Amino acid sequence: MIDSISFFFTTKKQDVESMADLFSLIKDYLVDQEDGIRHLITWFLNLVMEEEALLQSGAKRYERTDSRKASRNGYKPRTLLTRYGELELLKPQFREFPFETQIFEKYSRVEKAILSAVAESYLQGVSTRRVDKIMTSLGVEGISASSVSRITKGLDEKVCEFLSKPIEHEISYLFIDATYLKVRDGLHYENKALFIVAGVRSDGYREILGARLADSEDSLFWQDLFEDLKERGLSRPI
Repeated sequence: MIDSISFFFTTKKQDVESMADLFSLIKDYLVDQEDGIRHLITWFLNLVMEEEALLQSGAKRYERTDSRKASRNGYKPRTLLTRYGELELLKPQFREFPFETQIFEKYSRVEKAILSAVAESYLQGVSTRRVDKIMTSLGVEGISASSVSRITKGLDEKVCEFLSKPIEHEISYLFIDATYLKVRDGLHYENKALFIVAGVRSDGYREILGARLADSEDSLFWQDLFEDLKERGLSRPI
């Protein structure tokens, strides 16, 4: 039963005038999830290179078209050192000419922007404008609006998958950090509560279990929150 786990509940209040300030509130939790963040960033950068390959070759993989400029020739593994450790990336290859990308040179300049995009996706779904700006900063020019939308949708799905992943480890302590915010929406302020649920495993590792932005914290909210945790595997420690 969940009610046998030790709970720690903290609250704080502050005014937030932009969503960028709101994103910063959960970044400390994101950096604890090094494996999850590595997975998300690896997926994102590999997808960016796939879009670059599409632009440079003039066609999708296996697509037969007169506009094709080059044929694909597999991938070349490349590592990229980040603050979250080494990423194992797959760099596309062409038969006719070298594949070109600026990801490895420019990544460090946009790492914070990528983390902000993940944070935005946590809260409300990432915007296509933010993704398009990141792509441009990585040196990808001429990408179509449909490609940006596809990447944006994929990032939201990956983050949702990360947030709803099964809870496989024994959780000894459960922390719920409730931050009460006044968020500016145009000329008006709206009261919002950001709930971040983190568990401390038996090996001492802190694991983020969920994040929700809510207008209130009524009984239905708490019931839904804990039912979700139970369904994903949260149980009484042995």
